Amino acid sequence: MTEISNETRSVIVEREIPFPPEKIWRALTQPHLIADWLMKNDFVPVVDHRFKLSADWGSVDCQVLEVEPNKTLSYTWAAYDLESVVTWTLTPKGAGTQLRMEQSGFRPDQRQAYGGAKNGWQQFFAKLEQVLTRIE
Repeated sequence: MTEISNETRSVIVEREIPFPPEKIWRALTQPHLIADWLMKNDFVPVVDHRFKLSADWGSVDCQVLEVEPNKTLSYTWAAYDLESVVTWTLTPKGAGTQLRMEQSGFRPDQRQAYGGAKNGWQQFFAKLEQVLTRIE
């Protein structure tokens, strides 16, 4: 008899970013800025708003779960067979911000999606930091 684990895994990326939470919040919540570092979208920072992230490879269906301006943003992330939740946490730290992103809900049989997310979020964070350097 084979036992199947019901435990899920998370991808977590944390960075100390030399910008205030308010500036990072704008990059996380303004559609034209999200498009610059993540994907094209119809995002609105309102709880229960359903939105779509679109890229060349396909799209992600999302729904806003939590909005606490300059502090917390959480939304579902559903693509292919993956049902997960992305949560952003912004914590002031010195002259900057400790930015934490957690994408939770990867099942043990979703190794490819988990690996893709681990690599993908590193690239998204690099693009996010580039966007932050050019916005006022």
